Amino acid sequence: MLVELRAENYAVIDHAIAVFGPGLNLLTGETGAGKSILVDALALLMGGKASSEVVRHGAEKAVVACVFEATPGAETILEENGIDTEGHEIILRREILSTGKGRVFVNNQPATVAVLKQLAPELALVHAQTESLTSFDQAQQRILLDRFGGISTEAVGEAHAKWRAAEVKLNELVEGEQDRLRMVDLWSYQRKEIEAAHLEPGEDEALETEKRVLANAEKLYAAAMGAFEQLYEGGASAEVALRAAVRNVEELLRYDGRFAEALQQLESVRATVGDVSGSLRDYAEGINASPERLAEIEDRLAALDRLKRKYGKTVAEVIEFGEEVVRRLAEVEDKDEILKVLRADLDEAAEVYRAAAGAVHAERKAAAGKLAKLAEGQINSLAMKVKFAVEVRAGERDSGWTASGWDTVDYRIATNPGEPLKALDEIASGGEMSRVMLALKVSVEESAARPKKKSATPRTLVFDEIDIGIGGRAAEAVGQKLKTLAKGQQVLCVTHLPQIAAFADQHFLVDKREADGRTKMQVRLLDDRARTHEVARMLSGAKVTETSLQHAGQMIAGSR
Repeated sequence: MLVELRAENYAVIDHAIAVFGPGLNLLTGETGAGKSILVDALALLMGGKASSEVVRHGAEKAVVACVFEATPGAETILEENGIDTEGHEIILRREILSTGKGRVFVNNQPATVAVLKQLAPELALVHAQTESLTSFDQAQQRILLDRFGGISTEAVGEAHAKWRAAEVKLNELVEGEQDRLRMVDLWSYQRKEIEAAHLEPGEDEALETEKRVLANAEKLYAAAMGAFEQLYEGGASAEVALRAAVRNVEELLRYDGRFAEALQQLESVRATVGDVSGSLRDYAEGINASPERLAEIEDRLAALDRLKRKYGKTVAEVIEFGEEVVRRLAEVEDKDEILKVLRADLDEAAEVYRAAAGAVHAERKAAAGKLAKLAEGQINSLAMKVKFAVEVRAGERDSGWTASGWDTVDYRIATNPGEPLKALDEIASGGEMSRVMLALKVSVEESAARPKKKSATPRTLVFDEIDIGIGGRAAEAVGQKLKTLAKGQQVLCVTHLPQIAAFADQHFLVDKREADGRTKMQVRLLDDRARTHEVARMLSGAKVTETSLQHAGQMIAGSR
């Protein structure tokens, strides 16, 4: 449900806020007051095309924003686009700069117009004078038919996903086959080169260490033996000094027991010095200044460097590359068997999809006839005389397969006797389109008592000037249909007719006033008294009489 709509510096609006409620929300006011401007602002928030011309004269930017109650589907769309949810509400905001540029925010986070368009079917369907046809494209026509027939596309969606995955996998193998065949010789050479090297993980690092030792054998021997003499062997070594210190502390211990721990520490140091000295002596004795071994290591490292330049930064990466080459060669060798399996998988997935899409097609065909009959009756009760049909065409070629089935759904209408049925976008006016949409929506909602599960539908329906060219009983019929529709979902409607205004659950007055030399528009929610006065104005014109007030009160009471 649309909770709030606000606009700043938008067309003639300096600042306007409307807080809507459930049921039927009607907007009335003098011609030119700006009622349709509010509908256009909402259409903009549903992803409509923006223009710098909507920026109020003298302002740097126009801002339109709204708050909707969240739906599970809308929250899923936000999550897919990396946008955080904010409680149980979804906040949309759009800024249009006077330069023509603009910004979009969803829940106060930067977003795109594409995100607004994704959210629109979950939140609202706007039938504005300028937007009615673009918002009711073939996808929306199909969704409405599915809702009417209680048709679920879950099974066909799952079947399409499996078929598409199988097709992609097969195409990847087939399309890459020629490239793979051209690469076989190279892969075979690479495999042989890597296998011939008999690589061991980490051997390059170990060889580098050994190379450094051999290249500096004399320096390392001198350093090790020098440290050994200083610690253990020489006359002034640490071992000699520690032995002397131990003897002195032993003498102290004979007279004072406090030196027992000090003696243990000195003995521990002597043992450590002995261990280190032994390690240094063994290291020095193990140094083998072999020019032959050094040359062998350098040759091996050079060979490893050549492999790493070709296949990876480390020996481990070269080994991994070799394993991948082996896998590719095996895949080429087994391609016939793999292709056979993949084609069988694709054929099986296609059969499952055909069965699911065929079942949905049959349901749609049955529902289409019923909807066309009901909708035609509803349309003709709204001061129109039309023929109406719902066409469902199956596109069985796989190029037309989608997650919702293979059907194309077209609503066709003839607005005058003797004319052929044409697409909805060829009917005469936006007012007629709004009435057609109202009739369709009422036809769908009147089927709500049936136990079948319904598909998703917009939570808020918006109709702009649905009453063009009608009056009297037809106008009252429109009001009754809007009231019926509003029992199941929120409806917003701009009207000039008191017969329709009398049915409002919430009645808003839109008017313009001049202040400080500028025109300003405001939106007010009317209480019962003000509402009666507004309906009376719509009945009698500028001068409200006692008779018109009584008539207005009777109309409002009768609508209840």
